[in-house]
Order: sequence, then C-alpha cells, then structure tokens
Amino acid sequence: MVQAYILVQTEVGMAQDVSSAVAKIDGVVRVDMVTGPYDVVVLTEAATVDQLGAFVVSRVQRVQGITRTLTCSILEL
Repeated sequence: MVQAYILVQTEVGMAQDVSSAVAKIDGVVRVDMVTGPYDVVVLTEAATVDQLGAFVVSRVQRVQGITRTLTCSILEL
C-alpha cells in the first residue's frame, strides 16, 4: 500500500467545496482544510505508485475549484 499527502491550492473561497468533493472520492483517507500556502491537505492511499499517480491526475485534479496540487509520497524507511 502506498500513501501520500496531496497539498491542494484552490480558487479563492472554494476550500470548503473542494474539501467536501474530495472527501467523497474512493482512496481518500482524510481531508483537512489548513492555513498557509495550501488550502487543503488530503491523505490518500493506493495499491501502487502508478495507481497513486493515476488517482491524482484522473480523480483529484478534476475537482472543480482546484488550481494546483503537490503530491508528497509517504516513505517507509
């Protein structure tokens, strides 16, 4: 299992709508609205790195109101 945090920037005033929409996507473990340069942080999981990448591009980035994402994979050392 591969997990990652997706840091999300949204259009002004869209953080709550984006959070609600993203929380409904299968593979999303947790969604938090935050302060700082990003508006929403999403914890996700997938079976493989390739599936995680496809998930971000085909599911998360298509949510209306998202302007930019940054995916940070969780390492198990």
